[in-house]
Amino acid sequence: MMRACVIEFRGNWDDHLPLMEFAYNNSFHSSIGMAPYEALYGRKCRSPICWDIEGLRQLEGPELVQQTVDKIQTVKKCLKAAQDQQNSYADKHRREMEYEVGEKVFLKVSPWRGILRFGKQGKLSSRYIGLYEILERVGPLAYRLALPA
Repeated sequence: MMRACVIEFRGNWDDHLPLMEFAYNNSFHSSIGMAPYEALYGRKCRSPICWDIEGLRQLEGPELVQQTVDKIQTVKKCLKAAQDQQNSYADKHRREMEYEVGEKVFLKVSPWRGILRFGKQGKLSSRYIGLYEILERVGPLAYRLALPA
C-alpha cells in the first residue's frame, strides 16, 4: 500500500504516512466485519476529514479538507488494490479438500527450533508424518485421527 501511495503522490513517503494510517484504520476489514477504529473504540471515527460524508462540512479552509479527503480516497483505493493482489496470491495455492471417514492422511507437524523429532533436527525434520486413518469428521475442516499412543 505504501509503495502504491508513494508512486501516486510523488513525494516524500513520510509526509503521507498519517493519511495512510488513517485510511487503513477506517477501512472496512472483512475479517472483523468493521473498521479497526470502530472495533477498538466501539464507534465510527468522527474526524473532520470524514465530516463531508455526513454533511457537517462547515470548517475553515474547506479546500484543505477537500484535498485531504481526495488523498484518503486515493489511499483507500491503493489499499483495496494491495489487498486484492495479496488475496490473488493466496488463492493460487489454496484448494478445497474434503476427506471421508476411513481414508488415510498425512499429519502436518511444524518444525520447532531446537526440538529433536524423529531423529532429525532443524530444517531436515519431517513436515508430514504418518499415514493415519480418519475416525470421524469433527467440523467442516477438522477430523479426528487414529494416532498412536
